[in-house]
Amino acid sequence: MGIVDEYVDQTGRETRRTSVRTRIALLAAMGVEAASDADARRSLERLDAEERQGLIPPTAVVAVDDRLPGMRVRVDAGVRTVEWSYAIRDEHSHEIAAGGRAPVANGTATIAYPPEMATGYYDLRLRVRTDGGWREGAQRLIITPGRCPSPDQVLGRARAFGLTANLYTLHGRESWGIGTLGDLRSLVEWGGEIGAGFVGVNPLHALFNRDGDISPYSPVSRLFRNALYLDISAIPELAESDAARELVQSRDVRGVRADLRVSEQVEYARIAQTLEPILRALHATFMERHGSGTVRGERYRAFVDAQGEALENFATFMALDGALTRRSGGARRPVPWREWPTRYRDPRSEAVAAFRTSNANDVDYHRYVQFELDCQLASAATAAREGGMPIGLYQDLAIGSSPNGSDVWAFPGLFLQGASVGAPPDPLATTDQNWGLPPIDPRRLALDGYRYWIDLVRSSLRHSGALRIDHVIGLFRQFWIPDGETGKSGAYVRFPADDLLGILALEATRAGALVVGEDLGTVPADVPPALVARNILSSKVLYFERTKNGGFKPASSYAPLSLATANTHDMPTIAGWWEGRDIDLRNDAGQLGKKGKGDTDADVVKAHEDRDAEKAALLRRLASDGLLPAAKEPGSNAALRAAIHTFLCRSPAALVGISVDDIVGERNPVNLPGVGPDDFPSWTRRLRLSVETLRADTTIHAALGERRGTA
Repeated sequence: MGIVDEYVDQTGRETRRTSVRTRIALLAAMGVEAASDADARRSLERLDAEERQGLIPPTAVVAVDDRLPGMRVRVDAGVRTVEWSYAIRDEHSHEIAAGGRAPVANGTATIAYPPEMATGYYDLRLRVRTDGGWREGAQRLIITPGRCPSPDQVLGRARAFGLTANLYTLHGRESWGIGTLGDLRSLVEWGGEIGAGFVGVNPLHALFNRDGDISPYSPVSRLFRNALYLDISAIPELAESDAARELVQSRDVRGVRADLRVSEQVEYARIAQTLEPILRALHATFMERHGSGTVRGERYRAFVDAQGEALENFATFMALDGALTRRSGGARRPVPWREWPTRYRDPRSEAVAAFRTSNANDVDYHRYVQFELDCQLASAATAAREGGMPIGLYQDLAIGSSPNGSDVWAFPGLFLQGASVGAPPDPLATTDQNWGLPPIDPRRLALDGYRYWIDLVRSSLRHSGALRIDHVIGLFRQFWIPDGETGKSGAYVRFPADDLLGILALEATRAGALVVGEDLGTVPADVPPALVARNILSSKVLYFERTKNGGFKPASSYAPLSLATANTHDMPTIAGWWEGRDIDLRNDAGQLGKKGKGDTDADVVKAHEDRDAEKAALLRRLASDGLLPAAKEPGSNAALRAAIHTFLCRSPAALVGISVDDIVGERNPVNLPGVGPDDFPSWTRRLRLSVETLRADTTIHAALGERRGTA
């Protein structure tokens, strides 16, 4: 079942073994009873029987450069030859048919696939006749290019730098208190002006946008996007809708909008409550004006048809979530879908179909929102191309979905209960990192032809020239923590990495996009060469690129096949790191010593002493590379940031990402891992400068340093 016996922790010194108790709990989550030897024997017999029933594996993922090995057909013992025939249908309904005889060895016959098949997705139907008569089997055959596009294929021999931003932190002159795709377009336009090759953003996945459900890394759905990122002023129906314009100009809305624009934090719930009536008015106008016969209406229908069942399920889920939200004392209390009436918990039930019909307008509203999000994201991508960016938008794919979200509801049986995905203890979280994400059953994923993974990658690459895979190690193995336990009781579970990476390569090749794998933390020895073999860029973070004695590695040591950055969304900004702001925040949150003791706590004092040593090591590195006049305090924090960015841009790394937070000099991070919202308001910090100011203020631009392709 893929549960790994042991792993070496992040120190590289200690081996942690998987306990019997953990094995039993994780097997139970996968639907396998093993609490006793008798249970284990029965489960093994059942699994063996299920495997023998299949004529051929339900899914096969093969790289074209591997020489198509042929399908392995299971037949009864004692059979020496079989007669066979198959029909293979491609994505365009073209069919290849063949037949013949094949010898049998050890109960298996090997039947060759047609030679020189192109990459793509195929449905195969096989018939085999033995002494016992004809048997039939089906297989999803996926033929992949084996590797993703390389930086040389996308960039030539050039290397690129780009801007990275958390979209929710941005704000512009049309702000409603959160960054929008209009702000992203402005950032893209500025990036083009300064020679950037890409603009990267946080995951844009759909969120509930209410208290406790705002992390872009625990979304409602990874297949669709967050409605709050819509630029209301850019929606065409605004010019056609008297009702929407009246709402926008009403005294109440103008007052709330003024508050949201000056708030230091993103107030997700308040923004959502303010925007929803406006968006519903725009949807009503769209249906009235573009229900049939207009170019915009045709584009909408083409989008809906292309998204198919996935969009239908997401829109239905969101409509159900709204309809079943409980009202108590005037407040709205969301109801997790597992607490919905039983008839609504299965997306394929007659009750759900009836709800979809009787609430067709509400369901269509959520389709419309996703359509407009897609249009605005496409507009930003177009701006990137017109600005000369060779890569354009660089999107981010989160590792998992919220247990209360639509993905888990829409794919019954794929997501498991009884365990959560996380990470083992490390220096950032000494107990563990339990992300609260439900794990995907790797066996069920393969049995379903990897349908969810295909949809996920395809959606994430839409309008993208690059894709970052958060925690790419999760494609090889995932750390599962049994419910009620800490990370010390967790274990790794293997995933079908070759298949998942093959599909990723196929979709990335079709999109002409680069792929970056966030490979930080505890990395198994087999992962780096596997990523290199598939042209997947590694993540190189300045803070972690250290020698054994604690020094910082030279820029020349950075891998060419990598994305180099100073930090990530889980780490302090450069200014915050330099000041030790992250240490103070961790102490305030109870992660260091005794909460509230401040600098008097020995652990905090030690952390600051260690940071001083790290700062000195960084200054020595920057001075030795000629980026600072001497290994001493720089004249300003902006000078330090410029030196670091220049250092990264001088490295051989194919891509360098420069954070907008670091350009501006933000002190606080956007996320403090391992703590709850009462201890730190993750995902809510706004950028202190507007996009327009950032774009126009040349004094801020000095923090960019010497970029690639510039003087």
